[in-house]
Amino acid sequence: MAGTSSASLRQRPRGTEEGSHGWHVDDIPFERIERRAIEGNEDLFYLLMSASFVETGSDTYAANLAEHYRDYPEIAAWLQERWESEELQHGAALRRYVEAVWPDFPWQEAYDSFFGEYSKLCTVEELHEDRHLEMVARCVVETGTTAYYHTLRELSDEPVLRELLGNIRNDEVGHFKHFLKYFKQLQETSPVSRAKIAGALYARLKELRESDSDVALRHVYAHRGRHFSESRHSFADIAQRAYQLVSTQLPADLAVRMLLKPLLLPPRIEGYLHAPIARFATRVMAP
Repeated sequence: MAGTSSASLRQRPRGTEEGSHGWHVDDIPFERIERRAIEGNEDLFYLLMSASFVETGSDTYAANLAEHYRDYPEIAAWLQERWESEELQHGAALRRYVEAVWPDFPWQEAYDSFFGEYSKLCTVEELHEDRHLEMVARCVVETGTTAYYHTLRELSDEPVLRELLGNIRNDEVGHFKHFLKYFKQLQETSPVSRAKIAGALYARLKELRESDSDVALRHVYAHRGRHFSESRHSFADIAQRAYQLVSTQLPADLAVRMLLKPLLLPPRIEGYLHAPIARFATRVMAP
Protein backbone atom coordinates (compact mmCIF):
# COMPACT_ATOMS: atom_id res chain seq x y z
CA MET A 1 0.00 0.00 0.00
CA ALA A 2 1.58 3.22 -1.12
CA GLY A 3 2.45 5.72 1.54
CA THR A 4 2.41 3.28 4.46
CA SER A 5 5.76 2.83 6.11
CA SER A 6 7.21 0.03 8.18
CA ALA A 7 7.22 2.46 11.09
CA SER A 8 3.45 2.97 10.79
CA LEU A 9 3.01 -0.78 10.87
CA ARG A 10 4.83 -0.79 14.19
CA GLN A 11 2.69 2.02 15.61
CA ARG A 12 -0.81 1.14 14.40
CA PRO A 13 -3.02 -0.10 17.24
CA ARG A 14 -4.96 -3.32 17.31
CA GLY A 15 -8.45 -3.50 15.89
CA THR A 16 -7.90 -1.27 12.82
CA GLU A 17 -8.42 -4.03 10.24
CA GLU A 18 -11.62 -3.44 8.30
CA GLY A 19 -13.97 -6.08 6.98
CA SER A 20 -15.46 -9.28 8.29
CA HIS A 21 -15.96 -12.89 7.34
CA GLY A 22 -17.83 -13.24 4.07
CA TRP A 23 -19.38 -16.53 5.23
CA HIS A 24 -19.88 -18.57 8.37
CA VAL A 25 -19.75 -22.30 8.98
CA ASP A 26 -23.43 -22.27 9.93
CA ASP A 27 -24.25 -20.94 6.45
CA ILE A 28 -23.18 -24.24 4.88
CA PRO A 29 -26.18 -26.60 4.32
CA PHE A 30 -24.53 -29.74 5.66
CA GLU A 31 -27.93 -31.42 5.86
CA ARG A 32 -28.12 -31.31 2.06
CA ILE A 33 -24.87 -33.20 1.43
CA GLU A 34 -25.34 -35.80 -1.30
CA ARG A 35 -23.41 -38.53 0.50
CA ARG A 36 -23.69 -41.05 -2.29
CA ALA A 37 -21.84 -38.65 -4.58
CA ILE A 38 -18.73 -38.66 -2.41
CA GLU A 39 -18.63 -41.29 0.35
CA GLY A 40 -17.03 -43.87 -1.97
CA ASN A 41 -14.31 -41.49 -3.17
CA GLU A 42 -11.10 -42.73 -1.54
CA ASP A 43 -8.99 -39.84 -2.83
CA LEU A 44 -11.25 -37.17 -1.38
CA PHE A 45 -11.55 -39.11 1.88
CA TYR A 46 -7.81 -38.71 2.46
CA LEU A 47 -7.48 -35.20 1.04
CA LEU A 48 -10.42 -33.74 2.95
CA MET A 49 -9.63 -35.49 6.23
CA SER A 50 -6.00 -34.34 6.15
CA ALA A 51 -7.06 -30.78 5.28
CA SER A 52 -9.46 -30.76 8.24
CA PHE A 53 -6.59 -31.73 10.56
CA VAL A 54 -4.15 -29.08 9.31
CA GLU A 55 -6.73 -26.27 9.39
CA THR A 56 -7.94 -27.23 12.87
CA GLY A 57 -4.38 -27.05 14.20
CA SER A 58 -3.67 -23.66 12.64
CA ASP A 59 -3.99 -21.69 15.89
CA THR A 60 -0.60 -22.97 17.05
CA TYR A 61 1.06 -21.71 13.88
CA ALA A 62 -0.88 -18.43 13.99
CA ALA A 63 0.32 -17.75 17.53
CA ASN A 64 3.93 -18.26 16.44
CA LEU A 65 3.52 -15.92 13.48
CA ALA A 66 1.91 -13.25 15.64
CA GLU A 67 4.84 -13.51 18.05
CA HIS A 68 7.27 -13.25 15.12
CA TYR A 69 5.64 -9.95 14.08
CA ARG A 70 5.04 -8.58 17.57
CA ASP A 71 6.96 -5.41 16.65
CA TYR A 72 4.37 -4.71 13.94
CA PRO A 73 1.00 -4.33 15.72
CA GLU A 74 -1.09 -4.11 12.54
CA ILE A 75 0.30 -7.39 11.24
CA ALA A 76 0.11 -9.16 14.61
CA ALA A 77 -3.49 -7.98 15.11
CA TRP A 78 -4.58 -9.22 11.67
CA LEU A 79 -2.90 -12.59 12.25
CA GLN A 80 -4.64 -13.07 15.59
CA GLU A 81 -8.01 -11.53 14.83
CA ARG A 82 -8.63 -12.47 11.22
CA TRP A 83 -6.18 -15.01 9.81
CA GLU A 84 -6.32 -17.37 12.78
CA SER A 85 -10.10 -17.23 13.11
CA GLU A 86 -10.65 -17.82 9.39
CA GLU A 87 -8.25 -20.76 9.35
CA LEU A 88 -10.01 -22.27 12.38
CA GLN A 89 -13.35 -21.77 10.66
CA HIS A 90 -11.98 -23.73 7.70
CA GLY A 91 -11.09 -26.53 10.09
CA ALA A 92 -14.48 -26.50 11.79
CA ALA A 93 -16.34 -26.54 8.48
CA LEU A 94 -14.21 -29.31 7.00
CA ARG A 95 -14.63 -31.37 10.16
CA ARG A 96 -18.40 -31.03 10.02
CA TYR A 97 -18.37 -32.05 6.40
CA VAL A 98 -16.19 -35.15 6.75
CA GLU A 99 -18.01 -36.27 9.89
CA ALA A 100 -21.31 -35.97 8.02
CA VAL A 101 -20.01 -38.09 5.13
CA TRP A 102 -17.91 -40.59 7.11
CA PRO A 103 -19.51 -40.52 10.60
CA ASP A 104 -17.74 -43.68 11.79
CA PHE A 105 -14.26 -42.26 11.31
CA PRO A 106 -12.70 -41.55 14.75
CA TRP A 107 -11.94 -37.93 13.90
CA GLN A 108 -10.99 -36.66 17.36
CA GLU A 109 -8.76 -39.63 18.12
CA ALA A 110 -7.01 -39.34 14.77
CA TYR A 111 -6.66 -35.57 15.12
CA ASP A 112 -5.16 -35.87 18.61
CA SER A 113 -2.61 -38.31 17.24
CA PHE A 114 -1.82 -35.94 14.37
CA PHE A 115 -1.53 -32.89 16.62
CA GLY A 116 0.85 -34.67 18.97
CA GLU A 117 3.32 -34.81 16.09
CA TYR A 118 2.34 -31.62 14.25
CA SER A 119 2.59 -29.32 17.28
CA LYS A 120 6.27 -30.19 17.66
CA LEU A 121 6.91 -28.88 14.15
CA CYS A 122 5.19 -25.54 14.77
CA THR A 123 7.92 -23.50 16.40
CA VAL A 124 9.08 -19.91 16.03
CA GLU A 125 12.47 -21.31 15.02
CA GLU A 126 10.88 -22.72 11.86
CA LEU A 127 10.05 -19.21 10.65
CA HIS A 128 12.45 -17.20 8.50
CA GLU A 129 14.54 -14.89 10.65
CA ASP A 130 14.08 -12.06 8.14
CA ARG A 131 10.48 -10.91 8.50
CA HIS A 132 10.41 -9.70 4.89
CA LEU A 133 11.28 -13.16 3.64
CA GLU A 134 8.83 -14.86 5.99
CA MET A 135 6.13 -12.77 4.32
CA VAL A 136 7.39 -14.06 0.97
CA ALA A 137 7.16 -17.61 2.33
CA ARG A 138 3.60 -16.92 3.51
CA CYS A 139 2.71 -15.79 -0.02
CA VAL A 140 3.97 -19.13 -1.35
CA VAL A 141 2.00 -21.08 1.23
CA GLU A 142 -1.19 -19.16 0.48
CA THR A 143 -0.60 -19.75 -3.24
CA GLY A 144 -0.33 -23.46 -2.51
CA THR A 145 -3.48 -23.57 -0.37
CA THR A 146 -5.46 -21.55 -2.93
CA ALA A 147 -4.44 -24.00 -5.65
CA TYR A 148 -5.13 -26.96 -3.35
CA TYR A 149 -8.70 -26.00 -2.53
CA HIS A 150 -9.37 -24.97 -6.12
CA THR A 151 -8.21 -28.42 -7.19
CA LEU A 152 -10.30 -30.27 -4.59
CA ARG A 153 -13.34 -28.31 -5.72
CA GLU A 154 -12.74 -29.40 -9.30
CA LEU A 155 -12.41 -33.04 -8.25
CA SER A 156 -15.97 -33.25 -6.90
CA ASP A 157 -19.49 -32.70 -8.20
CA GLU A 158 -21.03 -32.73 -4.70
CA PRO A 159 -22.75 -29.31 -4.43
CA VAL A 160 -22.25 -28.65 -0.71
CA LEU A 161 -18.57 -29.53 -0.92
CA ARG A 162 -18.10 -27.28 -3.92
CA GLU A 163 -19.72 -24.41 -2.04
CA LEU A 164 -17.56 -25.00 1.03
CA LEU A 165 -14.32 -25.34 -0.92
CA GLY A 166 -15.13 -22.26 -2.96
CA ASN A 167 -15.50 -20.26 0.25
CA ILE A 168 -12.20 -21.56 1.63
CA ARG A 169 -10.38 -20.92 -1.65
CA ASN A 170 -11.63 -17.33 -1.70
CA ASP A 171 -10.45 -16.84 1.89
CA GLU A 172 -6.99 -18.11 0.94
CA VAL A 173 -6.81 -15.61 -1.93
CA GLY A 174 -7.67 -12.89 0.58
CA HIS A 175 -4.94 -14.10 2.91
CA PHE A 176 -2.44 -14.00 0.06
CA LYS A 177 -3.39 -10.41 -0.69
CA HIS A 178 -2.86 -9.43 2.94
CA PHE A 179 0.55 -11.07 3.19
CA LEU A 180 1.57 -9.44 -0.09
CA LYS A 181 0.36 -6.06 1.15
CA TYR A 182 2.34 -6.35 4.37
CA PHE A 183 5.43 -7.50 2.46
CA LYS A 184 5.20 -4.42 0.23
CA GLN A 185 4.90 -2.19 3.28
CA LEU A 186 7.99 -3.74 4.85
CA GLN A 187 9.85 -3.28 1.57
CA GLU A 188 9.17 0.46 1.48
CA THR A 189 11.54 1.38 4.30
CA SER A 190 14.07 -1.47 4.34
CA PRO A 191 13.94 -3.34 1.03
CA VAL A 192 15.58 -6.70 0.45
CA SER A 193 16.96 -7.64 -2.94
CA ARG A 194 15.05 -9.51 -5.62
CA ALA A 195 17.73 -12.18 -5.44
CA LYS A 196 16.85 -12.85 -1.78
CA ILE A 197 13.13 -12.76 -2.58
CA ALA A 198 13.61 -15.25 -5.41
CA GLY A 199 15.66 -17.47 -3.09
CA ALA A 200 12.90 -17.44 -0.47
CA LEU A 201 10.28 -18.23 -3.12
CA TYR A 202 12.33 -21.14 -4.42
CA ALA A 203 13.08 -22.55 -0.97
CA ARG A 204 9.47 -22.42 0.19
CA LEU A 205 8.14 -23.81 -3.07
CA LYS A 206 10.37 -26.86 -2.70
CA GLU A 207 9.10 -27.37 0.85
CA LEU A 208 5.48 -27.59 -0.28
CA ARG A 209 6.01 -31.25 -1.10
CA GLU A 210 7.28 -31.86 2.43
CA SER A 211 4.38 -30.09 4.07
CA ASP A 212 2.00 -30.47 6.98
CA SER A 213 -0.28 -32.55 4.77
CA ASP A 214 2.30 -35.38 4.82
CA VAL A 215 1.86 -35.69 8.58
CA ALA A 216 -1.92 -35.42 8.36
CA LEU A 217 -2.22 -38.04 5.61
CA ARG A 218 -0.23 -40.48 7.71
CA HIS A 219 -2.55 -40.17 10.68
CA VAL A 220 -5.69 -40.40 8.55
CA TYR A 221 -4.33 -43.61 7.05
CA ALA A 222 -3.40 -45.02 10.46
CA HIS A 223 -6.94 -44.47 11.79
CA ARG A 224 -8.93 -45.33 8.69
CA GLY A 225 -10.28 -48.55 10.23
CA ARG A 226 -12.89 -50.09 7.97
CA HIS A 227 -12.93 -47.12 5.63
CA PHE A 228 -11.65 -48.32 2.26
CA SER A 229 -10.26 -51.38 4.02
CA GLU A 230 -10.73 -53.33 0.79
CA SER A 231 -8.34 -51.00 -0.99
CA ARG A 232 -4.96 -52.49 -1.82
CA HIS A 233 -3.28 -49.10 -1.71
CA SER A 234 -0.40 -48.78 0.74
CA PHE A 235 0.26 -45.46 2.47
CA ALA A 236 2.99 -44.75 -0.09
CA ASP A 237 0.42 -45.33 -2.84
CA ILE A 238 -2.08 -43.03 -1.17
CA ALA A 239 0.45 -40.23 -0.71
CA GLN A 240 1.76 -40.57 -4.26
CA ARG A 241 -1.75 -40.50 -5.70
CA ALA A 242 -2.70 -37.48 -3.60
CA TYR A 243 0.28 -35.50 -4.89
CA GLN A 244 -0.37 -36.66 -8.43
CA LEU A 245 -4.01 -35.59 -8.32
CA VAL A 246 -3.20 -32.18 -6.91
CA SER A 247 -0.22 -31.50 -9.17
CA THR A 248 -1.87 -32.60 -12.41
CA GLN A 249 -5.00 -30.57 -11.69
CA LEU A 250 -3.03 -27.57 -10.39
CA PRO A 251 -4.34 -24.26 -11.81
CA ALA A 252 -0.85 -23.33 -13.01
CA ASP A 253 -1.76 -19.95 -14.47
CA LEU A 254 -3.32 -18.77 -11.21
CA ALA A 255 -0.46 -20.15 -9.11
CA VAL A 256 2.26 -18.58 -11.24
CA ARG A 257 0.60 -15.16 -11.28
CA MET A 258 0.48 -15.30 -7.49
CA LEU A 259 4.06 -16.54 -7.14
CA LEU A 260 5.45 -13.72 -9.27
CA LYS A 261 3.79 -10.94 -7.26
CA PRO A 262 6.36 -10.73 -4.40
CA LEU A 263 9.13 -10.07 -6.94
CA LEU A 264 7.48 -6.70 -7.66
CA LEU A 265 8.49 -6.89 -11.32
CA PRO A 266 7.46 -4.51 -14.11
CA PRO A 267 4.46 -6.00 -15.97
CA ARG A 268 6.45 -6.64 -19.14
CA ILE A 269 9.14 -8.66 -17.34
CA GLU A 270 6.51 -10.49 -15.29
CA GLY A 271 4.80 -11.54 -18.51
CA TYR A 272 8.10 -12.71 -19.99
CA LEU A 273 8.85 -14.89 -16.94
CA HIS A 274 5.37 -16.44 -16.73
CA ALA A 275 6.00 -19.45 -18.99
CA PRO A 276 9.36 -20.57 -17.54
CA ILE A 277 8.11 -20.12 -13.96
CA ALA A 278 5.03 -22.17 -14.80
CA ARG A 279 7.21 -25.02 -16.07
CA PHE A 280 9.41 -24.82 -12.99
CA ALA A 281 6.51 -24.74 -10.54
CA THR A 282 4.82 -27.70 -12.21
CA ARG A 283 8.07 -29.69 -12.12
CA VAL A 284 8.66 -28.93 -8.44
CA MET A 285 5.12 -29.85 -7.49
CA ALA A 286 4.99 -32.97 -9.62
CA PRO A 287 5.21 -36.35 -7.83
